[in-house]
Amino acid sequence: MALIKSISGIRGTIGGKAGDGLTPVDVVKFAAAYGTWVLQTTNNNTIVIGRDARLSGDMVNKLVCATLQGLGINVIDLGLSTTPTVELAVPDNKAGGGIILTASHNPKQWNALKLLNQHGEFISDAEGKLVLELAEQESFEFAQVNELGTYRQDDEALQKHIEAILELPLVDARAIAAKDFRVAIDCVNSSGGIAVPMLLEALGVTKIEKLFCEPDGHFAHNPEPLPENLHEISKLIERGKFDLGIVVDPDVDRLALVSEDGSMFGEEYTLVAVADYVLKNTVGNTVSNLSSTRALRDVTEKAGGDYYAAAVGEVNVVNMMKAQNAIIGGEGNGGIIYPELHYGRDALVGIALFLTHLAKADMSMTRLRSSYPSYYISKNKIELTPDVDVDKVLVQMQQRYAKQPVNTIDGVKIEFGKEWVHLRKSNTEPIIRIYAESDTNSTAEHLANKIIDDIREIISEKA
Repeated sequence: MALIKSISGIRGTIGGKAGDGLTPVDVVKFAAAYGTWVLQTTNNNTIVIGRDARLSGDMVNKLVCATLQGLGINVIDLGLSTTPTVELAVPDNKAGGGIILTASHNPKQWNALKLLNQHGEFISDAEGKLVLELAEQESFEFAQVNELGTYRQDDEALQKHIEAILELPLVDARAIAAKDFRVAIDCVNSSGGIAVPMLLEALGVTKIEKLFCEPDGHFAHNPEPLPENLHEISKLIERGKFDLGIVVDPDVDRLALVSEDGSMFGEEYTLVAVADYVLKNTVGNTVSNLSSTRALRDVTEKAGGDYYAAAVGEVNVVNMMKAQNAIIGGEGNGGIIYPELHYGRDALVGIALFLTHLAKADMSMTRLRSSYPSYYISKNKIELTPDVDVDKVLVQMQQRYAKQPVNTIDGVKIEFGKEWVHLRKSNTEPIIRIYAESDTNSTAEHLANKIIDDIREIISEKA
């Protein structure tokens, strides 16, 4: 069993003893702490709740809603929803915050409470620490019987989300409908099975082949939208005459695309392609995290904008986007953040923008993909003994490559022309994660292995 308390929320496996897994006791405790924080900091007693379709979702939802009502908070329950839908619903309802009940790409035994502020954005590090302190101290007081909060369901939030997407100037439903795309979708039997078909139909797509779209929480495969987990849709597209495939994770904030020949478009290139379209129509800057492909920088600079790198994590990307007035940003895991709609990863707006781009480009998925700079990322890790001071190792790596451009806002990122290596330490175990990018897989692997050898050399010198 596992229970992980972090500044962004609480995540764990269902069952076990209180404090060891995500039990009802832990759900109530953390929901009470968050509700107390909202009341103390916003003087607003309304909170929006939404969940993905995982098996424990209904149980966790009932616990959270009842706990918040017990604090005197009025609950707006979106039911089966998406992370970006909840993010939009918070300011739309003038609420003090929101909770999304989802463990994102984690397997079905996991669930989580992801916490939003009154703007519908993930709470900050400082805010998260305050919530954790309230939970640790159990500093919450429940309401008297005449002051209990109310509860109501909202079945219109997803439709409002889709309507807001359709109203965006860069979304062209007519152009999409005119192309008469044939699309295969994989929604991993979660809430995307409701949201993605609704969006596609609203965009004029009539030929939709649904794969794993029953939102019953029985994930048909590992829910992380990586190539190794997407064999079924790849084979389906190979056998049929599809223009593309669309894959989302359980809470619909990550988007993966499949080309017409069944090959993966590449999760790193979801953001690159959408940003390319936005940049063709709007002058501005872009942001992604340090571990994302350089291709976004290339596309941005070609369009006359500036690219900025943020520390890993959606909150960090959003903060950098605001600071640099970026017109689009996100993460290389298929997360699109389009501030024209809202500051949150949103697979639905990503789908609408990408289909508009594909329709207007008038080319196949494989041709579109080949039009972008081609890079490959190698992901590795080196496990260290507990006695190794990981921070010191990273400092020495920074010193060893001091002649190269080095970024230390999140671990150590070293640039070698258009190649780079990013070193990040694990917060829970003695591991350094190593991401390397180059123009071929073999050179990326070689670069990663060179850095691993350097780390081992530094450690052996200390022995």
